Amino acid sequence: MTDLSNRIGAVNDVLNAVSLLTWDSRTMMPGGGAETRGQQIATLTRLARDILLSEETRTALKAAEAAAQPGYTAEGQQVIQTREAIEHHSRVPADLIEARAGLRTVAQSAWIEARSKSDFSIFAPHLEKTVELSRRYADAIGWEKHPYDALISLYEPGETVEGLQSLFATLKAGLKPILAAVQARPQPRTDFLTRDYPEEGQRAFGLKMAQKFGYDLTRGRLDTTVHPFEVSFTRNDVRITTRYRRDFLPASIFGTFHEAGHGMYEQNVDPAYTRTTLATDLIGLYAVGGTSFGAHESQSRLWENHVGRNRAFWRLNFAELQAQFPDKLADVTADEFYAAVTRIQPGFIRVEADELTYDFHIMLRVEIERRLIEGSLAVKDLPEVWNAAIKSDLGLTVPDDARGVLQDVHWSTGYFGSFPTYTVGNVMAAQLMDTLRREQPDIDIALADGDYASLAGWLRGKVWQHGRRFTRDDLLIRATGRALDPKPYLAYLTGKYA
Repeated sequence: MTDLSNRIGAVNDVLNAVSLLTWDSRTMMPGGGAETRGQQIATLTRLARDILLSEETRTALKAAEAAAQPGYTAEGQQVIQTREAIEHHSRVPADLIEARAGLRTVAQSAWIEARSKSDFSIFAPHLEKTVELSRRYADAIGWEKHPYDALISLYEPGETVEGLQSLFATLKAGLKPILAAVQARPQPRTDFLTRDYPEEGQRAFGLKMAQKFGYDLTRGRLDTTVHPFEVSFTRNDVRITTRYRRDFLPASIFGTFHEAGHGMYEQNVDPAYTRTTLATDLIGLYAVGGTSFGAHESQSRLWENHVGRNRAFWRLNFAELQAQFPDKLADVTADEFYAAVTRIQPGFIRVEADELTYDFHIMLRVEIERRLIEGSLAVKDLPEVWNAAIKSDLGLTVPDDARGVLQDVHWSTGYFGSFPTYTVGNVMAAQLMDTLRREQPDIDIALADGDYASLAGWLRGKVWQHGRRFTRDDLLIRATGRALDPKPYLAYLTGKYA
């Protein structure tokens, strides 16, 4: 096993170098560096793949397979997952891997410019190339019912178009009456959310809360970016980002909470898994410890919503926020602030959406991705289709491309198939919290008292420490006794809003 561990450790090292270059491109890199940075990332990604597919790695894998103990052991899972990854990449041409990796940085740079100018035409040629490469990648991987299934499996193994359509139908049927009931009621005041809030105070508050949750700054840092993200270079260096709007206070607060949830997941993977298959996505070629994107989003959405959008949280911590902005929040109470940040009001921006309308944003994107990949929707028609769907689902008229089709970074990075994982994460987060409340009936009292360690400890034992050892549903069954189940999520939203 030692030889195989050394080989996979080398793959992980190279992928962490890719992650570092990616982090820099989204936070520090000047715009002129996009093309050469894309080439650098493409070279390293291909190098990681070459190490994985090398004869030395295959020989080490055969020896590990021969020596592996029967059963569902950590070592056994490393062997199985490494074999699956080698078989996967053997089906995919090296030039396709390199082309996809190289396009990301260039497309991302074009997206940033297009978003800043609210001009989809700047980004459209890059998106057309991304769709083309995604289709080729799906065909190389192989699929049975729909090419989009192959892309979904990169981020949420085992999930399919058919399964998502069933999940979405259940959620739409449950969400629409709750949304209608809430919209029929008087809405709370929100005028104070759009006052002028300097970035320094926003950063100080968000970072203090992230540390209270358990995000370890000795192994992490917070930076500014266009679209918030988390990235890890092993559990010992896990970085988060957020964006600041002086005219909309919740954006950075909940963005920081969200990314801190991702960060704590990565920081708490079992140290024994560092630089191994169980902390490396060998199929997607990412240095990530979470078992799936949906599992990862369950942690970010849990801390953002179940903790951060909770009345008890603001009754306890609102004074900290007032201390940062005493003149801006002097006329606001903790309950008024809570009511404002949980107000249900359809909006254009997904990352700023309320809990009831958030999943409509996801379902819209998934439908568009499905159609782009199957070829029934052309990239040039995307803004028109997007705007029509927002009008139909949320009753809004999209004013410009920046608040419409250009708002998310995902398509510029080639992440076709990743959007479903946000809704999967919402469902999974509620399922975990439902189980925790049954196992620890006093957990809400602990959270109201500012004891976040109890929640973090439970999640560490049930989710975080396992890294990629278990599949999403295996992890859920071990933690909650059942596979993915939308009932606790709908019950949570009903209890909170209806």
